[in-house]
Amino acid sequence: MTNDQDAAAVLKAVRDIVPRLRENGHKAEDARWIPDENVELLDKAGVFQLATPARFGGLDLPLADQFEILAEIARGCGSTGWVAMAWVSTAWLATQYPDKAQEEIFANPSVRISGGFSPTGTVERTEGGYNLNGTWRFNSGCRGAHWDLLGVTLEEPDGQHRELYVIVPMSELSIADDWHVSAAAATGSSSTTANDVFVPAHRVIDAGDALFGLTGDRSNTGATGRNYGLIGFVMTESVASYVGMARAAYELFVSKVGGKPIAYTPWEDQAEHPLTQLKVSLAANKIAAAEALVARWITLLQQRADAGEQPTVEEKATGRGQCGYAIQLAKEAVEELQSVSSGSAIMRNSPFQRFFRDIEGLALHGMMTPNSNLEVHGRVELGLDPNTYLL
Repeated sequence: MTNDQDAAAVLKAVRDIVPRLRENGHKAEDARWIPDENVELLDKAGVFQLATPARFGGLDLPLADQFEILAEIARGCGSTGWVAMAWVSTAWLATQYPDKAQEEIFANPSVRISGGFSPTGTVERTEGGYNLNGTWRFNSGCRGAHWDLLGVTLEEPDGQHRELYVIVPMSELSIADDWHVSAAAATGSSSTTANDVFVPAHRVIDAGDALFGLTGDRSNTGATGRNYGLIGFVMTESVASYVGMARAAYELFVSKVGGKPIAYTPWEDQAEHPLTQLKVSLAANKIAAAEALVARWITLLQQRADAGEQPTVEEKATGRGQCGYAIQLAKEAVEELQSVSSGSAIMRNSPFQRFFRDIEGLALHGMMTPNSNLEVHGRVELGLDPNTYLL
């Protein structure tokens, strides 16, 4: 099959299971982890092969197709969408490792890889590789992952520190039961810890090289249309979760508002009230604007990847601003609808309240929070240095 046929097949399979993912939402939140059924349904649909290279039996779909599939998962369940995004986007980063590592990682084409990118661990050189120690918080999806990709620092003999990314089997790490939160509870974003874990040299790459696309000569890179750049790729895939949650909240609100009276008023049908109409229009247009912004950014990333190029610094900063604003718009769309929802919207058995809380909580993510991304974009617009290497 062609990429288009593969993408259409996976999208249809995911769309078919959206009702089941949504139905499992309450159970997932109570357990603070998505049900095994959700993982199995996504696996059967082919979701975990989206970024796996074709040479390992994966689908290797373009970013635009991956975005739409991940957004559809989040339309079913925000937490499940976030976990799927984490596994798929980190699988893409694994394609930047040497061939020997990729052969180990993608022995299962339907691989699930979590990540803790903040360099809160350390490594020391030892024979054949490195000795790993540290703890990584907010490790989304770690409870169901096969591998964990972790940020670490290495102290060189001259006292300088290098940031590296190591990848290790999840079975070699411990997972803390410390994920007790008011939003995105089912992502199971617990802390993982390594105690004297050996990491062979072929499973270690320089973080700076990965960020700037300098690991690209190893495989699945160059002008193959898949070397999107780390930050641009991860941010784009993340935005899919916010867009999917906003679509779900809109769908749920519109499906229930017709014929519903407004309590303590003479209005018998909320859909007839001008304020409801205004809020629905605002939400619809904010979602459409978010989709358009990220589509524009995806188009640029794909053009660069097809040419075997990285975006310029200015383009990367603009992309961060556009992704950040798309997240803000998606969040605001849900807030518009929540402001005209009735008291029943806060009931635990209402999926709407879960989408509202999840999008609010995930909008606080350090890399995704709109304010930080808009700052980077604004600096470049004003002719200033972006003041970050995370581009």
